[in-house]
Amino acid sequence: MGGFDCDVVVVGGGIVGLSTAYAIAQAAPGTDVIVLEKEARLCVHQTGRNSGVIHSGLYYRPGSLKARFALAGAAEMVEFCKEHGLPHEVTGKLVVAVDRSELPRLHALAQRGREHGLPTRELGAAQIAEYEPNVRGVAALHVGTTGLADYPAVAAAYARLSGARVRTGNAVTAIDRRADGVTVTTTLGEVRARVLVNCAGLQSDRIARMAGDEPGLRIVPFRGEYVELTPQAAALVRGLVYPVPDPAFPFLGVHLTRDLHGGVHVGPNAVPALAREGYDWRTVSPRDLAETASWRGTWSLAARHWRAETVELHRSLSTRAFVRDLQRLLPAVTARDLLPAPAGVRAQAVDRQGALVDDFAFAEGPRTVHVLNAPSPAATASLPIGREIAARALEALKAA
Repeated sequence: MGGFDCDVVVVGGGIVGLSTAYAIAQAAPGTDVIVLEKEARLCVHQTGRNSGVIHSGLYYRPGSLKARFALAGAAEMVEFCKEHGLPHEVTGKLVVAVDRSELPRLHALAQRGREHGLPTRELGAAQIAEYEPNVRGVAALHVGTTGLADYPAVAAAYARLSGARVRTGNAVTAIDRRADGVTVTTTLGEVRARVLVNCAGLQSDRIARMAGDEPGLRIVPFRGEYVELTPQAAALVRGLVYPVPDPAFPFLGVHLTRDLHGGVHVGPNAVPALAREGYDWRTVSPRDLAETASWRGTWSLAARHWRAETVELHRSLSTRAFVRDLQRLLPAVTARDLLPAPAGVRAQAVDRQGALVDDFAFAEGPRTVHVLNAPSPAATASLPIGREIAARALEALKAA
């Protein structure tokens, strides 16, 4: 290794960083990989706070990376969990139109499902009860390949199988890229590598800039707020129930998700977070707010989506509004049926024009590979995403 500590250093110990380490080990055994994670343990942020859903790929534009990777990744995730004895379940899901104005969008989704080759069934109002007796709607679409997985357990398996050296508690403070390699300074020391891979999620744009690569976008954090149904109310829901999404907004709306332990989570509201790791309204980061406010795309985004975001904020601040929206799908639920649940923060990339980057986004520089946008369905698609990033990293390694 000469003066190097490893061949590849991966910044970020979430499911994408760990799947990358695993994919490198599969593609090029013997490649020495170090994974740096700033927290004291792995999967603290997006991986440890997501819904656990194995997404079918239904919503994603044909030909997009999201569609390709989710369609392949969903099947691979089930097989990976089976092979390694990890908790999972293929449940199927319902996408429900609650009024007739949503029927054209529901039919468009059904057509997209057919284009993707997904097992879908269109249902009339009476047929919804076959799957969800307590859910109300005028029509629905059943998708058979949606499921659930324990993603922190999946990520831990990637880490174990990769053979990588995983170093927690190593927050990156500086990156020095030279002609002969990359030196990453952390709070616990230095790591010298031939190639750096940036899988830092909520901090990915900062890591790119630290490495000397301008990503052309910024991470604007959105908090996803959830509640949990009481055990009595959870009996009203058998599986996964989603509203028909608004194609102009990247969030899926308030939905019902039965987890692997029998609980039912409801949400999320998608509201601006006041910190990149701001899981409640009390957590405020002046630095994060200043960066978000100084990015011109933020203001274009706000101008474009302020009506939809006003609805999200109203639901966040008003339990009555949240329950009223939920009752459109599940009429029997009341405010007394709701319990607090942990929130998540989505690392949403926004470009200079204020567009929400709606696909996975990668960039490369000399000796660097950056994952700039990998929100949902990144966990579902983590195996093919890991292979994509690994291929780029190994190409950079050859050129080094």
